[in-house]
Amino acid sequence: MKLFFTALMSVTITASVFSQNNQAIKLYPKGVPNSKAAPAGYAEKNEGNRVGMVTDPALTPFFPEKGKANGAAVIVCPGGGYARLAIDHEGWAVARKFADAGVTAFVLTYRLPSDAIMQDKSIGPLQDAQRSIQLVRQRAKEWGIDTARVGIIGFSAGGHLASTAVTHFNKAVIDNKDNISLRPSFGMLIYPVITFGPETHRGSKDNLIGKTPSEEQVNLYSNEKQVTPSTPPTFLVHSEDDKTVPVANSIMFYQAMIKAGVKGELHIYQAGGHGYGLVNKTTKDEWFEVCKHWMDANGWLTAK
Repeated sequence: MKLFFTALMSVTITASVFSQNNQAIKLYPKGVPNSKAAPAGYAEKNEGNRVGMVTDPALTPFFPEKGKANGAAVIVCPGGGYARLAIDHEGWAVARKFADAGVTAFVLTYRLPSDAIMQDKSIGPLQDAQRSIQLVRQRAKEWGIDTARVGIIGFSAGGHLASTAVTHFNKAVIDNKDNISLRPSFGMLIYPVITFGPETHRGSKDNLIGKTPSEEQVNLYSNEKQVTPSTPPTFLVHSEDDKTVPVANSIMFYQAMIKAGVKGELHIYQAGGHGYGLVNKTTKDEWFEVCKHWMDANGWLTAK
C-alpha cells in the first residue's frame, strides 16, 4: 500500500509539473493572419502521437528545472510531410531532452499548408515559425532567455520549415513593427527536406506549393539556393539509406554553407532510414549528444 501511495504521489507531482510547464501559448491571440474561415468539419485532430488540421498555432514550452536553465532556447518543428505533425517523437521527446540540457524548448504546433484555411498556403508555416522566434524574443526577459541564443530545430518537413526560417529571415511574412530580429541564432536540421528540385520529398513539396508550382516558387523554397553568408550556423543529421528524403538534401545544404562561409556540421549515418527522432534505431546512436557538444563548442549552452 505504501509503495502504491508513493508511486501515485510521484505520478501526481509529475502531472502537476507538466501542467504548469506545458500550457500551450497561442501565437496569435488577436487573430491568425493569412487565414480564411475553416469549412465545416475542419478542426484540429490530435491522435496522441500526431496532430493534424491545425487552425490555431501555438507554442508549448518545456522549461528546465529551476537552477538548470542556461539562457538558451530552441523552437522545435516536428515533421510529417506538411500534412501532419509527428508531435511525440519529433516534438515532446526532443523538447524534454533540450530541457534536461538546460535549454528552454518550445514545441511549435504550426499550421499545415491548406487552401481551405489560408489565403496563401505557401507562407503559412513560415509565418508561424517567424512568429515563434519573435514571441520568444519578446518574452525573453520573462522566461530568462538570452535573445542572442534562440535557435530552431526541424525534422523532415519540419526541417524544411526550419531551413526556411534560417534562410528567409530577411523577408518578414508577419507583422513586425518593433523590428525584432527574426533570424534564428542557430539551426539544427534532422533528415530535412531542403530542395524542391529532383531530390525532393514530393509530398512536402506538393503540400506547400502545389502540384504545378512556378519555377520561381520551386527555386524560392529550394533552400540550398537561399544560403548566404548571413545564414546562421547549422547542424545537420541524415542517413545515407534514407529512402523518404534523400541524403542529397542535407549534402546540398551543407555544400551551400561551405560556399557561403557558414559554420556548421554535417553528420551522415551509413544506415538508419528516416523518421527515427532522437535515436537512430539501426546504429543505436543518439545524435543529440553530438549536437549538444556542437552547441557547447559554439557557446550556446554557456550561462551568462
